[in-house]
Order: sequence, then structure tokens, then C-alpha cells
Amino acid sequence: MKKLFIYLFIPLLFAGLGSCKEKTQQQITSPEITVIEVIQKDVPVYRQFVGQVYGLKDIPIRARVEGFLEGLHFQEGARIQKGTLLYSIDPAPFIAEVGNQKGKLAEAQTMLANAESQLARYKPLAEINAVSQSDLDFAQANRDASLASVEAAKATLKMAEINLSYCKIYSPITGFIGKTNAREGEFVGRDPNPVILNTVSRIDEIRVQFFLTEAEYLAIARFVRDQEEGRKEERNTKRTLKLILSDGSYHPYNGRVDFINREVDASTGAILVQATFPNPDLILRPGQFARVEAMMNFKEGALLVPQRCVSELQGQHSVLVVTDSNKVETRQVTTGEKIGDLWMIEEGLKPKEKIIIDAIQAVRPRQEIKPEIIEFESKNTQQ
Repeated sequence: MKKLFIYLFIPLLFAGLGSCKEKTQQQITSPEITVIEVIQKDVPVYRQFVGQVYGLKDIPIRARVEGFLEGLHFQEGARIQKGTLLYSIDPAPFIAEVGNQKGKLAEAQTMLANAESQLARYKPLAEINAVSQSDLDFAQANRDASLASVEAAKATLKMAEINLSYCKIYSPITGFIGKTNAREGEFVGRDPNPVILNTVSRIDEIRVQFFLTEAEYLAIARFVRDQEEGRKEERNTKRTLKLILSDGSYHPYNGRVDFINREVDASTGAILVQATFPNPDLILRPGQFARVEAMMNFKEGALLVPQRCVSELQGQHSVLVVTDSNKVETRQVTTGEKIGDLWMIEEGLKPKEKIIIDAIQAVRPRQEIKPEIIEFESKNTQQ
């Protein structure tokens, strides 16, 4: 009886152990793995371009006459008003020239008076043939030449007065003035001495110039054309530009495109674009570099996955997909644009498919897992 019990108990014991081993193996081969569902939504496609900042107006201050710089009447880097006196050049030579030209004008006017007097005497004498017609013609020509000399002397005097006025240089606009290129006592107005003394910039608005490649230009041109033809919804037609500063922050004001250059630079294959941004806080200054973020397209029903879900090997991209039977499958995908921390998938995935986001290195193809669906929180800052 005891032997019979042993014979019956031992198979049951091994059966129990086998069952426990099977459960243990199932627990080992079916770990809980976090997954997300493929995101599907309408997204704008942005591209960033490196641009350089210019003032809305950058006016060079030039010495229009030659001379020794007599005074600087501003503080470098300060905000100045239109009409503010900036520089003064020694006016003595120009005052002397004005005086010289006034003397020449007086001489010409005297000669004109004599010529008119002579002509006035000859006219009645010519009527009674007391003087010849040739004498009258000569008097008339002499009077006309004297009149022309007076007009020429007046013009020369005016030019001398204009040159004298150039000895005082005023700001043509309201803005910020930079560092001076010349100091008191320097001779200015002729190379190699400073001709451009300074620059005044208006920066309550700024211009940003950047370049598009031919392919980028064609892409955005077709996108704009489609919108203008009404093939996009009205809510998608907003085409604003954003400016990303060197510290990674966004400029708080959107910009607009001023112009696209008429031609593509044959040497670089790029086309110049200029945009204007409000700058009421006067934070941006000419010479800065910034990135312009522009909407290049609008993708309806785009499929998106986090970038960290995508693996790359020898130029091929793949993700780990969880099938309906909770088994892991490697899926080759075709990637498109990067949208912040997401990657647009052109081919290889369907909406709502589950893909592994964490523990990618801890699973293998055809392994059975217990998927734990989570919602991915994108840190994408694009609007």
C-alpha cells in the first residue's frame, strides 16, 4: 500500500513542479513593457534657417567734405533723435570759400550792370542808325554773357554754402548710434581716413536675412500656391515666422516676409529672403545671429512617434511593434520630418498601432510581453 502511494504521489509532485516551472517561465518571458499608440494628427511642418539681424534702417554717417574733425557731440551707443548734431568739421576753409564766391558773384553782377547799361544806350542809337547793327548785337551778347556769369556765380556760391553746411553732421533718423570711427583732430573725408564716421540704426523693428536652398524654396512656394488656390482649410493659412535667439529662447513677436530676392545665387544655389520682426523692447541688435522658424508645409493626418522609439542601423530606421497577440515585431519604417521630439512616419505604421517606447534593448523579436499603454507627453514647443 505504501509503495502504491509513492507511485501515485511522485508523478503528481513532478506535475506540480512542472506547472510551477511553466508559470515561472511565462512570467519571465512576459514582462510588463510600456508602449504607446502611434499618434495621428494634423501637424505643421517647420524648418529652421540661420539668419542675420539688421536694423530696420542702418544709416551710415559719412563725412561729405574733407577736413579736420573739430568735435563729437554725442555719447556712443546712446539713443539719439533725428536732427541731433553728431560731428563738426573745421569750417574755416569753407567759410573762406563762401567769401571768395560772394566776391565773384558781386563782380559778375557789376559786369552785368555795365552790360545792361551799354545795351540800353545802344538800342535807341541803333534805331536812328547812329551805331551799327553789329555793335548792337555785340552789346546784346555781352549782356547775355554777363547774365549767365551771374547765374554761374550764384550756383558756385550755393555749392560753397552747401559744403560749409556739411561741416556740421546731423542724425538723419531717430535711433541708436554706434562707436565712432574717428576722434577729434583726425582728418576725415578721404581714404584711408574715415569716410563712414558712424552708423545710426532704427531697431524698434528689425530685419532678418536668411537663405533658402532651391529645394526649400520650391517646397514653400508650392505650399503657398496651394493655400492661395484654396486647397487648404482656412485655419491652415497662417504663415507666421518665429525667431529663435542664440540662447534657445523664442522672440515673443512673430515676423512677416518682406521680400524674396528675384534670383537664385548661381554660386551657392540659394535665394535670399528678408523678414521683419517687431522689437519694441529693443532686445535685438544689428549683427546678431538668430534662427528663423518657418512653416514649410501642413501635413493632414500625419503619423508621429517619439524619436527615442526609432532605431537606426546602416541608414535603415525601425521600431518595435507589439502585435495583437502581444508579441514583439521589428518593423522597418520610412521617416519624414522631425517635429520637435517626434518623428513623422511616412510608411510602415498604421494609426493606433502599439510601439515600445522604453526598454527597447530588453526585448527581442517574437518575444511575448504584457504591454502597458501610456500616453506620451511631447515637449514640442512648435505651434
